[in-house]
Order: sequence, then structure tokens, then C-alpha cells
Amino acid sequence: MGGGPRPEPLRFFGTAWVDHDSGYTARRIAVSLGSLAAAVAACLLLRLAYEGIRLAETGGFVPLLVVVMFAVCSSLAFRHTWEGFTKRHDPERQSALRGLLTIGFVGSLLAYFFRSLTEAPGEKLHREEYETALQAHENRTTRRTGNPAKRRRRA
Repeated sequence: MGGGPRPEPLRFFGTAWVDHDSGYTARRIAVSLGSLAAAVAACLLLRLAYEGIRLAETGGFVPLLVVVMFAVCSSLAFRHTWEGFTKRHDPERQSALRGLLTIGFVGSLLAYFFRSLTEAPGEKLHREEYETALQAHENRTTRRTGNPAKRRRRA
């Protein structure tokens, strides 16, 4: 792979996604189980927070508002994270959604879990970009056939 483009490493996978080597399957299993375990732990933590709000006797509106907020933010974070596996996000939009994505972290963890069941999260996007870069590099470095000095000039 001399001077050609190098693959971009993925979180938890490095460049093992290119040839599915170096423990790629074990890493996918570990990412699946890790993200699922983190999502379950996060849900338990949110349950504790909900119980604390209920024990504070803040009325029926506040606990309902908290549940709806986490549900909406988690679903939006899931969708945003899932789309991030197939296309690059605009950095400005990403920074604008930072708070929402932080609140909806359970959705992002679940997106990682479901995507890692089929591939390394982000592998499809990185593979497309890498293959495009390889093709462009090959086109730039392919040698011409024949002597260019003997070509006929167009009038």
C-alpha cells in the first residue's frame, strides 16, 4: 500500500474494518454487548432519577415532563446517530445539537448496539470514502500507454 490513501480508523476498531481482521468479530461483539450494557445501566440510572423526582412530590406534571423529554431526546439522538453511520454530519449542526444528544444518550447507545449487530458502526461510510479515495488514487497514478509525443494533434 505504498503511497496510496490510508483508511480512517474507526472508534474501537482501528483499521480492522478494512479486511475484517485483527479480531474484528470479537470487537463487534464487545461493542454490541458494551453499548447494550451501558444503555441498560443508563436506564437504571434514569429510573433512580425519576424515583427521586417522584419522592420530592413535585406534582404529576414534572415527572411526566422528564419522561417525555428523555423519550423525545433519545429518539432524536438515535436517529441522528444512525444517520451518522451513513453520512457525515455538518459540524455546525452537530454543535447545535450537542445538548439534545447529551440528554438523549440512551438513544445513541442503542444505535451503536443495533448497528454493531451488522457491521462496525460507521463502516459503510468509511468503506465508501476509502474505496473512492483508492479509485481516485489509481486513476491518478495509472501509467499512460504509448508515447505521448507521437499523438496526433487536433486542429
